[in-house]
Amino acid sequence: MGGTFDPPHTGHLLAASDAVDHLALDRLVFIPAAQQPLKQHQEAAPAGHRLRMLQVMTQGDARFSVDEIEIQRTGLSFTVETLEEYARRLPDSERFLLLGADAFALLDQWRDPARVVSLAHVVVLTRASAAGAPPDERALEDVIARVRAIGGPGASAPRVIPTRRVDVSSTEIRARVRAGRPIRGFVTDAVASYIESNGLYR
Repeated sequence: MGGTFDPPHTGHLLAASDAVDHLALDRLVFIPAAQQPLKQHQEAAPAGHRLRMLQVMTQGDARFSVDEIEIQRTGLSFTVETLEEYARRLPDSERFLLLGADAFALLDQWRDPARVVSLAHVVVLTRASAAGAPPDERALEDVIARVRAIGGPGASAPRVIPTRRVDVSSTEIRARVRAGRPIRGFVTDAVASYIESNGLYR
């Protein structure tokens, strides 16, 4: 599960938890981007802070880990390079790439999207009206058609899974911090304390 995570919030955590449950994952890895190619002109908190916030958010939960592979690589973060490294590290593992609907809509603008869909099962996270809702069959058909259009019939089989609706965004959280408004509940207590103690987003 990649992203800017600026900051990571409860929506990220719940989506990750739902993905673990729906896909029966052995492990879910959060991978913060050093710099997203499609967000080059947007300011972000330093990568080290975003990495540390993910670490404190997931600390103590054995389902999750955090990998700084893209931060160590520096420069623009291309998912295809990360997936190629994971395929090298774990050649016998089944790999899933978790994407929100907005990110999936831009997939054909990524570097080598055909290679991306060959290296991992694309999983599109859709917002369900209730926890435990079944996948949207029409949404799945649309995702399958698009992945095959990008990667051909040999592309890894994509999935669509519903996640709980959490109307919170990193943009809103940053705005609340700048306005001096509380953010507890939007982020975990550990992340809120980290933001406050490091003076982020002011």
